[in-house]
Amino acid sequence: MSESARKKTYVEDLSRDLYDIHNPFIYSYKTDKGLTPEIVQEISQTKKEPAWMTEFRLKSLDIYYQLDVPPWGPNIDELDIDNIVTYVKPPTDMRYSWDEVPEDIKETFVRLGIPQAEHASLAGVGAQYDSEVVYHNIKESMAQQGVVYLDMDTAVREYEDLVREYFMSLVPPHDHKFAALHGAVWSGGSFVYVPPGVHVEMPLQSYFRANAPGAGQFEHTLIIVDEGSYLHFIEGCSAPKYSVNNLHAGCVELFVKKGARLRYSTIENWSKNMFNLNTKRCLVDENGVIEWVSGSFGSKVSMLYPMSILRGEGAKAEFTGITFAASEQVLDTGAKVVHAAPNTTSTINSKSISKGGGTAVYRGVVKITERAKRSKSTVTCESLMLDNQSRSDTIPVIDIATDEVDIGHEAKIGRISDDAIFYLMSRGISEEEAKAMIVRGFVEPIAKELPLEYAVEMNNLINLELEGTIG
Repeated sequence: MSESARKKTYVEDLSRDLYDIHNPFIYSYKTDKGLTPEIVQEISQTKKEPAWMTEFRLKSLDIYYQLDVPPWGPNIDELDIDNIVTYVKPPTDMRYSWDEVPEDIKETFVRLGIPQAEHASLAGVGAQYDSEVVYHNIKESMAQQGVVYLDMDTAVREYEDLVREYFMSLVPPHDHKFAALHGAVWSGGSFVYVPPGVHVEMPLQSYFRANAPGAGQFEHTLIIVDEGSYLHFIEGCSAPKYSVNNLHAGCVELFVKKGARLRYSTIENWSKNMFNLNTKRCLVDENGVIEWVSGSFGSKVSMLYPMSILRGEGAKAEFTGITFAASEQVLDTGAKVVHAAPNTTSTINSKSISKGGGTAVYRGVVKITERAKRSKSTVTCESLMLDNQSRSDTIPVIDIATDEVDIGHEAKIGRISDDAIFYLMSRGISEEEAKAMIVRGFVEPIAKELPLEYAVEMNNLINLELEGTIG
């Protein structure tokens, strides 16, 4: 490519300076590489888990070896489980006071803005470092209303019956190979229970930081929002870049009861050596509402499709997502909705940006069962490609088993318009700022749905410095 052509299509990559700072790899305990029954038992024994959980892990491991990697997704041949460490315990126990967190770990979360956000606008915070939660806290006013917010390992001990009833019931190990892997080696994560009629006015937030090279992070999030209650839960994820592959195979299970409402916001900013094979699913009862807000910016490969099962009449699901695929990235993301009851409603609004040879794929499913009469679903996918090397695909599946439905689907793929650039420049705006304005306008509908600190983070991640004309 000539120098003039290179300038014509050049776009600065996202700055990851903040996220790529990593601490020395110090730990108090870790398993060997690979995946064996002995390693799985070792994890369970280290955590002093009840016998049923150990048995669950070993059954999940058996299922893992029986299942194949899904044949339809992006290529993950470079991921070798035999070279992944599945459990790394940081050099600290879980703390309930921020002052007691070790300085190097605390400094990592300070850079990411966790304590400031907690003091300013959050009802509770959990911070996970590698395989274990290192800090957890909930405001006393929330606890007095009966809100339970714990790390998952503590919940297994203190709310054993409730956890056993719900744990991996929505995402069973036989669902797919990496759900089985998660069932075998899960560690950390969050457990939330909101009692009937309780509105949690300030969000709860968990932040997951992977620091160890060549390791996996397998946190489990289980949230039960009981009848007529409300919760906004925020999830943040990041990792520094290493020269070896890392794996993230977390699992999120959400239960929205009758008349309840849950908003689940996520910004995932993994490094480009991370395989992000995450599973998220929500079961919504009568007149309940799930709102997904998702930003996917990092990882080498992502396969992430939050799923809503509308089980009760009048249930609603809304998905709003933005994906940015840069050089060396294949981000295969989307959303799935199952309408399993009458008068249910779903809305999917997905946007993607690709540059530098990155690939952004929207892969989605809307399934309307025979029972879901008078249901409505709208799917909108928009993709913006910033150069000639990048790729964007839309792969929607709509499966309808009844005539009494209202379905709409719209997809748009394009580049920054030269006419739009010319128009803005004719109004005295520089070429670079004109392009930046168009990109910011493209993502604005997503940014306004995010909590303030995450909207700022997303806008920083998409702070593109453009040179020359795109295309």
